[in-house]
Parts: sequence; structure tokens; C-alpha cells
Amino acid sequence: MGAKKIVDEDEVLRWFREGKTYDWMIQEYKTKYNTETTRAMWSTFRSRKKLPRRNVRNTDLIPWMVKEEHRYAYPVMMLRAEGRRLAGEELTATDKKRLASWKAELEAEKLVVHYDPDTADGWFLIPRAEGDHELIHPPQKASGRKPRN
Repeated sequence: MGAKKIVDEDEVLRWFREGKTYDWMIQEYKTKYNTETTRAMWSTFRSRKKLPRRNVRNTDLIPWMVKEEHRYAYPVMMLRAEGRRLAGEELTATDKKRLASWKAELEAEKLVVHYDPDTADGWFLIPRAEGDHELIHPPQKASGRKPRN
């Protein structure tokens, strides 16, 4: 398992404290120790050591169980960015600009995000209706997972 690949646990814990990305850790281990690792291995290490999650989950903004093929579409990426912003995380200048522009467009056009997992595209911008939240058209029944620590 991944723990056997960890050469220096204190070093890895320091990297987590410093906010190093999984991709950085993968490359560092390959360069420094000539050892192949994966994002899943680092995520498992984080979980086993009860370190805080690396991403923010906001089930109010993304109440759906999102299919793999829809996870990197622009609307859900913007919803994730808004979740990070609401959680007090610092966004990059580019993300701040994109998010502000996207939200302004939704507001100006009176649109919200709708997710239909049974379609090829998955994500749609639809006219805002009564009962919609600021950015989304909530599902009749939430299908998202509860946040874990």
C-alpha cells in the first residue's frame, strides 16, 4: 500500500502543512526518491492521518451527485470556486475574475445552473424561477454526498 512508499512521513506532513499539491508531491517523489506515486495514495495518506480536506465541499451549491463525465464542466468549476470563496479561501486573480464575470452574466441574464445527469452535457443555464437559489436551480431531492473531514 501507499504507506510503504512514504520515505519520510515528517517530510510529507510538512508538505501538507505547506499546502503542496498532490501533483507537486507526485513529481517530488519521482525526482527525489525515484518512486511513482498517485493522487489516490496521497489522498489516502491525508485521510488516514486525519488531515483536513484539500478541497471545499459545499452541498448547498452542488447538491447533486455529479457524474465523472460532468465533473470538469465550466458551470460546476465556477460553483466550486464560489464555494471556496464563501469558505474564506483565497482565489487566484484569474479565478476571482472568472467567477465575478460568470456571476455577473448569470445575474444580468437572470439565469441559474441546472444539472441533469441523464444528459450528455449535464449542465445547463436556465431562466431563474421562483424557488431557485442565487446560482442554482436546486433538485427536487438533493443527491450530493455529505461533506466528510
